[in-house]
Amino acid sequence: MITLYTFGPAFGLPDPSPFVMKGEMLMKLSGLPYETNRRGLAGAPKGKLPYIRDGETVVADSTLFCLYLEQKHGIDFDRGLAARERGIGWVTEKMLEDHLYWIMIYWRWLKEPNYSRGPKAFFQRAPAVIRPVVEFFVLRSIRRNLHGHGIGRHSEAELTAMTARGIEALAHILGDNRYFLGATPSGADATVFAFVAGALTAHFESPLRDQMQRMENLVAYRDRMMREFFPEFGQ
Repeated sequence: MITLYTFGPAFGLPDPSPFVMKGEMLMKLSGLPYETNRRGLAGAPKGKLPYIRDGETVVADSTLFCLYLEQKHGIDFDRGLAARERGIGWVTEKMLEDHLYWIMIYWRWLKEPNYSRGPKAFFQRAPAVIRPVVEFFVLRSIRRNLHGHGIGRHSEAELTAMTARGIEALAHILGDNRYFLGATPSGADATVFAFVAGALTAHFESPLRDQMQRMENLVAYRDRMMREFFPEFGQ
């Protein structure tokens, strides 16, 4: 049985990480038997979650273990899709993972009261005497990462404008489809659902959430995907 290493539920979501949610969605879509383990961070090959263990094989990164599942187990997450739709799914995933993700990080980690409502709790595991120091260095690292990416160099008004374009694009592609690219789920749904659900969680307030809430089809998509794949969190 495949083991998927996760953080576990938080912030009203199956997992606080959209990449872990994507990973679990891929496992559900694969139809393969799997189990989750919340104690894998210390042994993560690349220092982050998710990753999977399939027998003696360990594969880190949700995109890489998606490719692994396709190659090793003969799964086509995009079966039934034409080349154009497959391409749309891929570029949408990269827009969410390499652009919207960093905007989400900004609002969750660097803005109050969101930081105190959520990420601050991650540091409770650290001894109290060093906890402020650990927080300082982690937050400094996040600011540097955002600046290096480029997102951290923009004003909040500029971030909000860019966010709006991305969310509008998602809504236009989804349209009236039941799933992101049509009548059946595809690999793109793993990523799109994870990020839409993460952006819409009521646990955090941000222009990102406000803009997503205005797109009725994205809210409805989140609700029906949650009911279908994570009914314990269903809206």
